[in-house]
Amino acid sequence: MKKLYTAQARSIGGRNGHTETTDGTLKLDLASPGAPNAKPGTTNPEQLFACGYAACFGGALDFIAKKQGVDATGAEINAEVNLNQDDNGFFISATMKVTLPNLDKATAEKLVKATHEFCPYSKATRGNIEVNLVVNDEPLAKAA
Repeated sequence: MKKLYTAQARSIGGRNGHTETTDGTLKLDLASPGAPNAKPGTTNPEQLFACGYAACFGGALDFIAKKQGVDATGAEINAEVNLNQDDNGFFISATMKVTLPNLDKATAEKLVKATHEFCPYSKATRGNIEVNLVVNDEPLAKAA
């Protein structure tokens, strides 16, 4: 294994505190989703995860598209990350909504499936959380 990059961040105060990268690039105040006392402009871990997953999946999609010789111009990734609760506590689930306006259904689905196998975030979530894939507004079979 060759380490390519290490991101570092710290958080103080949990869901209602502050988080920032150690290089100062990101500095964000946090608030629990729906908290009545949340300050405007705050975010939460689910939003941060959704941004990261969408960006990572998009990068993986570009990589796989080039490898397969597929034109993924205009691709858009929308990640939905849900905070859920059941009798065992809190957990997250995700839906990756991928729009590929220039591809037919079969090609788009093949590309998204291959991307999901390759994407580092998808690998990290596999077997840990439910991830659903939607391609051009049509759900695929359960992804993870």
